[in-house]
Amino acid sequence: MIWETNLQTSTASNPQLHVMVFSAGRWIYAVSSIDGSISWEKELSLDGLETKQILQSPENDIVYAVGIARSSKLALYHLSAKTGEVLKDIQESLPGELSGEIVLGSDDVLVALNKARSSLFLIKFNSGRISYNKVHVSDLVQDLSGTFKLQSLSNGVIALQTPSTVSLLKLKDTDGLEVVQRFDQPAALSDALTIAEKDQAFAVVRHVGSQIEFIVKFTSDVSSEIIREKVNIDQHRGNVEKVFLNSYIRTDKSHGFRALVVMEDHSLLLIQQGKVVWSREDGLASIVDVTTSELPVEKDGVSVADVEHNLFEWLKGHMLKLKGTLMLANADEVAAIQALRLKSSEKNKMTRDHNGFRKLLIVLTKAGKVIALHTGDGRIIWSNLLPSLRASRFGVMPSALRIYQWQVPHHSVMRENPSVLVVGKSGAESSAPGVFSILDSYSGEELNAMKLDHSVVQIIPLTLKDLSEQRLHLIVDSNSNAHLYPKSPDALDVFLHEMPNLYFYSVDILANVIRGYSLQKSCDIEGDEYCFSTKELWSIIFPSDSERIAISETRKMNEVVHTQAKTIGDHDVMYKYLSKNLVFVATVSPKAAGDIGSALPEEASLVAYLIDAVTGRILHRVTHHGAQGPIHAVLSENWVVYHYFNLRAHRFEMAVIEIYDQSRADNKDVMKLILGKHNLSAPITSYAGPEVVVKSQSYFFTHSVKAMAVTQTAKGITSKQLLIGTISDQVLALDKRYLDPRRSANPTQQEKEEGIIPLTDSLPIIPQSFVTHSHQVEALRGIVSIPAKLESTTLVFTYGVDLFYTQLAPSRTYDSLTDEFSYALLLITIAVLVAAIIVTWIWSKKKELRDKWR
Repeated sequence: MIWETNLQTSTASNPQLHVMVFSAGRWIYAVSSIDGSISWEKELSLDGLETKQILQSPENDIVYAVGIARSSKLALYHLSAKTGEVLKDIQESLPGELSGEIVLGSDDVLVALNKARSSLFLIKFNSGRISYNKVHVSDLVQDLSGTFKLQSLSNGVIALQTPSTVSLLKLKDTDGLEVVQRFDQPAALSDALTIAEKDQAFAVVRHVGSQIEFIVKFTSDVSSEIIREKVNIDQHRGNVEKVFLNSYIRTDKSHGFRALVVMEDHSLLLIQQGKVVWSREDGLASIVDVTTSELPVEKDGVSVADVEHNLFEWLKGHMLKLKGTLMLANADEVAAIQALRLKSSEKNKMTRDHNGFRKLLIVLTKAGKVIALHTGDGRIIWSNLLPSLRASRFGVMPSALRIYQWQVPHHSVMRENPSVLVVGKSGAESSAPGVFSILDSYSGEELNAMKLDHSVVQIIPLTLKDLSEQRLHLIVDSNSNAHLYPKSPDALDVFLHEMPNLYFYSVDILANVIRGYSLQKSCDIEGDEYCFSTKELWSIIFPSDSERIAISETRKMNEVVHTQAKTIGDHDVMYKYLSKNLVFVATVSPKAAGDIGSALPEEASLVAYLIDAVTGRILHRVTHHGAQGPIHAVLSENWVVYHYFNLRAHRFEMAVIEIYDQSRADNKDVMKLILGKHNLSAPITSYAGPEVVVKSQSYFFTHSVKAMAVTQTAKGITSKQLLIGTISDQVLALDKRYLDPRRSANPTQQEKEEGIIPLTDSLPIIPQSFVTHSHQVEALRGIVSIPAKLESTTLVFTYGVDLFYTQLAPSRTYDSLTDEFSYALLLITIAVLVAAIIVTWIWSKKKELRDKWR
């Protein structure tokens, strides 16, 4: 990069480039191509103007700017190329409004679509004049239905695209348009690519049965074709979305063409000479949610055919390895040897291991595709573009929301494969109906798909299961009704038994309010016994003139807590407040809701709340004056850590809040425990109004943060670490002990024995603590911690444009041997000890016999 210049504009629009004159909204900029400095800038006077085209005359120093204002008025401006002064402006009104879709038909002709999407305006501007001609779309293309869009290809060629057809149109001077060719299958067109001085090529890629057809044409002669090739592709990729054409010179000096094709699932294909040269699953760069699945259990018995096949593969593998050792293997055999080594590797097996390291990472992408990745080497096991989340190219666009574990059968009891649930919406509106899809975790096969008759506003996974081990889920719609899934009598019985103890809350950021609900048996929908109405129990309305909700966090549903008590240095016991109904909410002042520096320290403040989601009781509230977002937080066990910016200190900070249950302090009396007067067995309820004690502390932190998570282990025994995604797209593992609010500058001897670290004003950044080492996860968006069966180890998956996976041991591998452990030395040591015992025993017997003879 030579230089970069930011253009500050009041309206957002697509900037147009001609030579070094730019336009954005009402603004025109002249930028130096040498150093990027802005030579001049001019704001045009017409309100609502959006510049569509900029031309510079080769004959004089005049820049022509053509734009549209308020959908019905055309404007042509003459500007001085040296100073930006407006020399002349012409305005012309059109009969009817435009839809805003305008393309350049030729150097001096714009083609615009009217608001009714029934006519095209051919707008010609030259010699300081504006003229137009109206053409009806129905006169050009018969049986046209659905939405359509325009695309300019150059040399007066324009494409009219619908979800199922593509028509190529050509300008006839300024009188009208004519149809040159029509494709009756879904197709995508590339932009025009300059081949010769006055000729350009473009590509058409369309679906023909189970294949795609690659066609290249010249804009000078659209009726003829240079290339027509058919290519076989995977059907799980969907329709062709975009095409990018590229040319190369063949050995005979003629032009060859290749195309980079973007599919509906966001994957990339490079097509050349009728083949797919390479493909990439770039949908993995837009992951929206992640879940995991255990691999199948390794079968004990095998068939004779399997034994014979494995024996043949074993002999074949050893022959290849022998040829490789003797350096007689060719390139294909070397590749086969490497593939065999990967396949035979213990970590790449398709069965579960006793430590729980081998798993399937099942990810949901923005395109609605579900992909299963093996944790051993990251390879794709299966992928499925869900039909329920697909849409026509210009129609309603469904959106994938979340993915959950649906059924996790106990492997020793049930024979079914585990399955996952994908929840989506059939449109962008909040009232759009929901979409359900259930997939087999091992094969990716869609087991069931349904379009719901209600919307999806909130998804609440429950800890309950029915007899078939399907997990129960509540879907809250826009009418505040809760719908139970799966819809089975068994699931309904389980749910009704636990319904009096079920509560949920919602956070409405726009209305600046938090509400808590309970469930009632009745529902407004008659005949639907799986629908439940909700009753609002409480609400917290934040004053909009002083606070705006920035973030809310709660505990992970599957989090395991090892102990409810914490023993401190003086052998006293503090009981953790371990309510799963605890919610952390952070608000900022309205002026501090923007970017860092958008408010003065006196105008900015951040307020942190700990709220009980059952009663709406505010358990703790703390205000940070002179602080603003962006805020990132994580809530685990009885503590919350959040990250923000301190405007007064001009540094980032991390604060920690720990909450303890003081009402259980009497349980420390040994005599009450002996006499049975303790309250350990008393039920814990949110309505009791617990006596809580809160400890908090703030520390400076060096980095800006993109994402935060906390390590999860199988039993919750291992020490916690914070996983922090930094602005440098790396993941830092920070020990929770550094964020202990009980840290002091001069800890006592008892506190030192407890392991409390002396207080410092900032948190340490240890280079060895970066989980990603020297790697960067480009555009990092999320961090997921997955517990393994081995208590000391957690599995960490980080996603963004890149993906990163590793194993992490926060308290070191105290329950397993390391990979570097020498088993040979152990066996030798045992053998030596056994031999020494035998020799010593023989020597002792002989000595005893000699002593008796004496």
